[in-house]
Amino acid sequence: MAKVNTAPIKWAQRSDSLYITIALQDVKEESIDLSDSELKFKGKSNDKEYEVNIEFFKSVDAKDSTYKVLPRSVQMCVMKNKPEGDDETEEFWPRLLKDKALEKNQVKIDWDRYVDEDEEEEAGGFDMSALEGGMGMGGGMPGMGGMGGMPPGMGGMGGMPPGMGGMPGMGGMPGMGGMPGMDMDGGGMEELMKQMQGMGGMPGAGADLGGDDDDSDDDDLPELEES
Repeated sequence: MAKVNTAPIKWAQRSDSLYITIALQDVKEESIDLSDSELKFKGKSNDKEYEVNIEFFKSVDAKDSTYKVLPRSVQMCVMKNKPEGDDETEEFWPRLLKDKALEKNQVKIDWDRYVDEDEEEEAGGFDMSALEGGMGMGGGMPGMGGMGGMPPGMGGMGGMPPGMGGMPGMGGMPGMGGMPGMDMDGGGMEELMKQMQGMGGMPGAGADLGGDDDDSDDDDLPELEES
């Protein structure tokens, strides 16, 4: 039977929580069981078997605690339990484990996260960035089942607003059907002028082409030289 080694533990605390680190690299086949009074861990690191079996100094809240297996350690944030009806404020613990002798041999202070009790307000809570996407230790994370769909009307564009499906009346320009191949010599220009003036969709087109009346345009046109 392979020898089972005791995994080294580091810890720090705030008045409402504990930050526990199991200092093992590349942990595989891990098993973590957190109850309101104990933490049990088993796993492999560098082909060696490790375990943790500890009883906390006071009770914790397993359902709101999380953990994550990282390349250099297993980290967890364990929430302290505040008994219902207890009006006392949350407090710092004098140690992590109920067994004082076991703590001396197995547990070290995590000085990177440590703060004194009177410095907590200034230091703030733990940096939880390392635990993003971590696993719940007492159940799932309610309310994260999905995005629940986009807001009404955002599932798709649903088409353009009314009246934008097309531009009525722009299907063609009446009276312009004769332009392709039109002979511009001789009477071609005269014919073009008449068609432009007779277009229903371009009121006042005759005025834009110069002249005060329908017949004056023809008098001002220069004669074209015959080839």
